[in-house]
Amino acid sequence: MTNYEEAIDWIHSREKFKVKPGLKRMEWMMSRLDHPEEQLKAIHIAGTNGKGSTVSFLRNLLQTQGYQVGTFTSPYIVRFNERISINGHPIEDEELAVLVEELKPLSEELARTSLGEPTEFEVITAMAMMYFSRQKLDFVVFETGLGGRYDSTNIINPLLSIITNIGRDHINILGSTIGQIAEEKAGIIKRGKPVICGAKQPEALSVIRNQASVQQAELSILDQDFFVEHIESVASGERFVFHNKTYRSTEFVSRMKGRHQVENASLAIQVMEYLNSEGLDVDRSKYSSGLLKTSWPARFETVRLQPLTIIDGAHNEEGTVALVDTMKRHYKGKKVHLVYAALEDKPVEKMLLKLSEVVDQAYFTTFDFPRAVPAEVLVELSPISKQTAIEDYKEAVDAATKNLEKDGIVLITGSLYFISEIRKYFE
Repeated sequence: MTNYEEAIDWIHSREKFKVKPGLKRMEWMMSRLDHPEEQLKAIHIAGTNGKGSTVSFLRNLLQTQGYQVGTFTSPYIVRFNERISINGHPIEDEELAVLVEELKPLSEELARTSLGEPTEFEVITAMAMMYFSRQKLDFVVFETGLGGRYDSTNIINPLLSIITNIGRDHINILGSTIGQIAEEKAGIIKRGKPVICGAKQPEALSVIRNQASVQQAELSILDQDFFVEHIESVASGERFVFHNKTYRSTEFVSRMKGRHQVENASLAIQVMEYLNSEGLDVDRSKYSSGLLKTSWPARFETVRLQPLTIIDGAHNEEGTVALVDTMKRHYKGKKVHLVYAALEDKPVEKMLLKLSEVVDQAYFTTFDFPRAVPAEVLVELSPISKQTAIEDYKEAVDAATKNLEKDGIVLITGSLYFISEIRKYFE
């Protein structure tokens, strides 16, 4: 019998960072497993940023209505099991081990075919499909891992699809223009299944519009078919109002800080509105409590009050712009010490240039990960005038803390994998 540790080791020993495009291996596994993916009422989410937060808003909105909701997300922040959750509760260790035991022989058999062995992400996706299909769930929300069109989650035929936004991330895999990246994300649009879209660039929208029309999929676009009015940033979060053609909300509060979170919330509300129009039992008066319950680890998250310490997984340019905007709205004029580590395939110079608008002093560091940039290299790329390189991230956090004035802020960001490490350290 496989135990949890062995199960996790086996999953991680799959071809981790090897991207093997195509859905053939997933299709092969699904047919051998008697098509668990066909038994799910799924909602599919792609986009550059905001997928995890949108999943969380949607899960809480559905759960507040009394529905049972499975979620498949990545990467994890605290523990691997988070990736496969029901009503926010990660899969149990034993259940995960049982799934691996079941999938292992299939994976070995697949490896002997011309298709080759499944990647780590394909294995996890298949496990999620198996697990969710065996539970009594009303909805399952799937987040893509990378792109959309060739993502292993794209074998589902969802009730509807969501595209949160389009930005330049993973350009070595998805393409270097906004249009090319939008094309990959728009690959999740299915025939006759509605799409709810938060993308703004004309270039992205024209690609998504085109794909929706080819697939005869009804398209709702933020700021065109549904709207969100950000009223103000307050200590408890963001105050806003949502409206579309048939509904105008009372004032909502999102505890997730940042103007961009209000847009993520609006995508989730628009999904509820669509389900409502399709006859799902939805009580709009419960939206407010669903939104208030929503949190998502490592998204402008406070991990310590003295001094105020915020972690944020802003791992690309768009995420960094949103982070800087949120800092300006909530903590204008405060002294900020940055602790930063990043991966080498990111536009680090542009991200640091943006951060320099709110940072007084930077402590560059690194962590144990295949593509982590050394601290000294970050110093060379940084435009921030007061900066220092400290290889050990725990020492970097200590230094940033020690040298801070009384009501200053320690801001820790750069890579989601780094933030995952940092979060464990604070726990």
